[in-house]
Amino acid sequence: MSDITAPELIFSLDIGTRSVVGLIVETTGEQYRVLDCAIREHDERSMLDGQIHDIVAVAKVIQQIKEELEGKYGKLHQVAVAAAGRSLRTRRIRVDMPLARHAFISREDVVALEFSAVQEAQAALAQELKDQDVTRYYCVGYSVVNYHLDGELIGSLIDQRGDIASADVIATFLPRVVVDSLIAALKRCDLEMQALTLEPIAAINVLIPVTMRRLNIALVDIGAGTSDVALTEEGAITAYGMVPVAGDEITDALMNAFLMDFPMAEEVKRLLSTEESVTFTDILGIEHTISATEVTSAIEADIQQLADKIAFKILELNGKAPQAVMLIGGGSLTPGLTGKVAQVLNIPAARVAVRGGDAIKQYVGDNPALSGPEFVTPVGIAVAARRHPLRYVTVTVNDTPVRIFDLRKMTLGDALIASGLDIRRLYGRPGLAMTVTVNGRMKMIPGGHGTAPVIERNKESVSLDTPINDGDQIIVVAGTNGDDARVFAKDLFDELDTLEVICNDRPYSLGPVVHVNGAVATLDTWISDRAEVDIRLPRTVYEVLELAELKTSAESGLRFSVNGQDYSVPSRMEVIELNGRPAALTDIVRKGDVLVYRLDEVPAPSIQDVIPLEEWVQETMIVHFNGERVVLPVAQVTITVDGNAANASDPVIEGADITVKSSPASTPVFSDVFRFVDVSLEKPDRESISGFVMLVNGEQANFQTELKSGDKLELFWE
Repeated sequence: MSDITAPELIFSLDIGTRSVVGLIVETTGEQYRVLDCAIREHDERSMLDGQIHDIVAVAKVIQQIKEELEGKYGKLHQVAVAAAGRSLRTRRIRVDMPLARHAFISREDVVALEFSAVQEAQAALAQELKDQDVTRYYCVGYSVVNYHLDGELIGSLIDQRGDIASADVIATFLPRVVVDSLIAALKRCDLEMQALTLEPIAAINVLIPVTMRRLNIALVDIGAGTSDVALTEEGAITAYGMVPVAGDEITDALMNAFLMDFPMAEEVKRLLSTEESVTFTDILGIEHTISATEVTSAIEADIQQLADKIAFKILELNGKAPQAVMLIGGGSLTPGLTGKVAQVLNIPAARVAVRGGDAIKQYVGDNPALSGPEFVTPVGIAVAARRHPLRYVTVTVNDTPVRIFDLRKMTLGDALIASGLDIRRLYGRPGLAMTVTVNGRMKMIPGGHGTAPVIERNKESVSLDTPINDGDQIIVVAGTNGDDARVFAKDLFDELDTLEVICNDRPYSLGPVVHVNGAVATLDTWISDRAEVDIRLPRTVYEVLELAELKTSAESGLRFSVNGQDYSVPSRMEVIELNGRPAALTDIVRKGDVLVYRLDEVPAPSIQDVIPLEEWVQETMIVHFNGERVVLPVAQVTITVDGNAANASDPVIEGADITVKSSPASTPVFSDVFRFVDVSLEKPDRESISGFVMLVNGEQANFQTELKSGDKLELFWE
């Protein structure tokens, strides 16, 4: 025995610019049957071009229809509605995402990329419409057209590696004001939105089944304020569009041509397609009876204008004339409209037709009350409520309520987009990379990886593709950016060699010598961006001693002062031997060499060694002794150490306070020369030598002979 599915009643509303149509549709499985309908016109122009302008007035009409149908079918709590196709906007966009080097692409990365593309499309739409609030538009669905990796088309990005991943996405949006006004009007009537669809989609669902969509067909729903256009080809709905003219333009034309008020013009317009003549009263109270043909002729230019705009929109969206055009909606009954549309499209007149209840008999049966073309869309709304419903859920994102419309199973990523969060900003950016030149070769150091955001739904950790349910509480904390690249000198090499030497009988294994931008550094030195780093093994004695920490300063030592000026002289002397031979600090050292380094003590210097007395004598005399140039001071120098008299030959002691003074002296004599020259005259071994001969300028002199500058002195044996 097969299961029996219980019938279900669907309450659908087509809220039009001129009137509201309500249907009760019974559905059993995939079978639909219209049980009843109710129609009410707006008392005032509370809707313009399919948009609710007066919520209270529209709610009043909805309440009247609801109460009429409730009297027959019981309490109604839910309703299926449609939004005008003019409000639907689609954007196609491609977004690139840089990838971390050598990292595999995860599913989370792909989801983030897709939602980033949706956000870009949302921002592009807002910018195009000069609207800074990108959350004003609901995303009602998206699909990925293509993935790319490093510019090449690829089927799937998951577990791939590369530099740049791209997604080509088509996103569809609905203005929030359209849906919010619908929900507000329904709420005033204690009705919950069971499902939301789009008017052209609803009509296509019942009028053009999937089996017909391989044909290039244009469907035009001509209402009071707008004419919605939808196109099918190759099994899919390929485009939507809207013409901002419809039945109201014909009504306005009748008002101007025959001086009628709006309600009278509406009544006359409806009679033109069924009566041969019409009777009306103008605003002056004069009654007229005119043939329908004459009235139509008076507004023919306006009918042609409507036909032109509809045909031009079809050509704009389709790029060519379609194979057939179907007209629905109350405005499709405008006299002569089908022929004029066919003429502009340059297709046979028989291929442009008005379709009504006769085209959807499987839904409405033979009920004459449902035979008009204005019932196609409300029937489609009821069918779409079951087949292709656009439901909504309300969630809270970081304490902000967000309403999301669901063409598919919505995910947490959809909620974040609807709340206005920038998905790409939630993921921490990689830190800045840096480049350094190591031994003449450039090397790149990548920055640190950014962290993923913390995302919780109802206090549980989830991911962006986690499904959401009505009432979910979502908390999102953005991830942190990765640290900028930072590296030690020792990290620039995977493996560093060492220099094996023996220093002072002890083996050493010495690491490399580091220079950064020409300055000496260590392996623990932080390297800056674009630095030039030279890392090599030590080459010279000096570098070996530095790394072995044997090199000490030989400069410090004996400290003293002269006339208040501080001085120091080395007290030790470096002794360097390389492989048993004396060496210099610049000599080259090789692996296995034996190095000796020590500091030997140096005897304390004399006072005259560290401060030559000639430097303290301001006046001198130059004479020549046996042909040798001699400088004689003509001033007297006195030396004291720590206040005590001292000689120039006395050794310097640690911390000595030396004072040197010069004062005028007596005129130099011959014997003073002997203090400045080395006199070693050996006496010849001959008895004929009688003694010394002393001459000044060739004349006889003695030890006390006074001298003057330029004198020539001679001393020899005679």
